[in-house]
Amino acid sequence: MVVVVAIVVILFMIASSSIKILYEYERGVVFLFGKYIATYDKGLRLLIPGVMTMVRVDMRLVALDVPSQDIITKDNVSITINAVVMYKVMEAEKAVIKVGDYHYNATLLSQTTLRATVGQHELDEVLSMQEKINARLQELLDHQTDPWGLKVASVAIKHVDLPQEMKRAMAKQAEAERERRAKIINSEGELQASEKLAQAAEVMGRHPITIQLRYLQTLREIATENNSVTVFPLPMDLLTPFLNSAKKVKE
Repeated sequence: MVVVVAIVVILFMIASSSIKILYEYERGVVFLFGKYIATYDKGLRLLIPGVMTMVRVDMRLVALDVPSQDIITKDNVSITINAVVMYKVMEAEKAVIKVGDYHYNATLLSQTTLRATVGQHELDEVLSMQEKINARLQELLDHQTDPWGLKVASVAIKHVDLPQEMKRAMAKQAEAERERRAKIINSEGELQASEKLAQAAEVMGRHPITIQLRYLQTLREIATENNSVTVFPLPMDLLTPFLNSAKKVKE
């Protein structure tokens, strides 16, 4: 009886070790006596215990967080920068056979490529041309990881940390730029106002009556805004029409 139970247990262990289930997102790289023979797709798979071995490979998209790197730009500014790399395994057998730990190696490769690529640009380019730098990083990483069976989907610079003195200098530069723009806008406004005043003076020069009308309008505005008594000199030009009319009546 004991022998039968032992045999059953042994058979169960053999069966459990020979039956493998691969999920939808997995691939199984199978070796026979250490030699690669096939890559299994999803589903129920049978292996010969002790003869065949299988390495599972996750085929889903993976986010690789590149650690912060200290980089000196082309114009000798020291910055700290980090990035994120999105990649996935396209050929499971290459990812297992061609490289020991593809995720670890992809991390190291991303760090060195990030330092080398960003170091070729000046600080202003790093801050203003990140899309171009991201595209270049993706191109380089995709080319270098292709023999490993990997596909780099995207690369994005997450954060650029500047020295404090550089931040203060950039803040002063931005403030000076805002002041410059304000002065330009103010001067343009004064130029337009002077042009309008010149046009108004030209019209008043052709029609002197407009000066008198403007004078009366100014009196009306002051009288409306102030409740106090204000004495204004009365221009003789306003009385001239009345004096001429009086002379004609006497004649």
